[in-house]
Amino acid sequence: MVPFTGPGGEPLALAYAPAGGEGPYRLVLLLHGAGGSARQGLDLLLPLADAHRLLLLAPQSTASSWDLIVEGFGPDVRRIDELLSTVFAAYPVDQVVAGGFSDGASYALSLGLTNGDLVGAVLAFSPGFAAPLVTHGRPRVFVSHGTDDRVLPVDVCSRRLVPRLHGLGYQVDYAEFTGGHEVPAEIRQRAVEWLTG
Repeated sequence: MVPFTGPGGEPLALAYAPAGGEGPYRLVLLLHGAGGSARQGLDLLLPLADAHRLLLLAPQSTASSWDLIVEGFGPDVRRIDELLSTVFAAYPVDQVVAGGFSDGASYALSLGLTNGDLVGAVLAFSPGFAAPLVTHGRPRVFVSHGTDDRVLPVDVCSRRLVPRLHGLGYQVDYAEFTGGHEVPAEIRQRAVEWLTG
């Protein structure tokens, strides 16, 4: 695990690169939920990274949640751009994936659809919404949501969002599960198999 820190030592991100193997990586940008941490973002897929050769990059939001949730794209986008430039310079990458949980899932969808010429796929675990500024390309999308989610209820979130994405022409794999505001192990596995299949 590689920590990225700012000039004053503040945590900017965590990264993980599987050892060994040949050829380029699939880079997954992982965005934590509101009030969360880079470590929580990284942990979304860390147990599956080695088996599927996933290069993970988990930024820390500059505030308690991502800038788009509060006032529109700003300091978090700049931080993510800088982190991506650093990772691209250090590792061979052939695909970029945006992923996240809760507010991080909403942010991943918004960034991924806005930057679909760079982002090939989006993993959205329990998203609330998608608010791309504009859309480019057609990234594939995986969405999961718990039927008993009390934080972001499935009826007003994913059950509205997924048909909207279908209507806009996106290929969406949607997985509902019995549970709350969480990402069960079997959903993580399904998402990664969908991503790498």
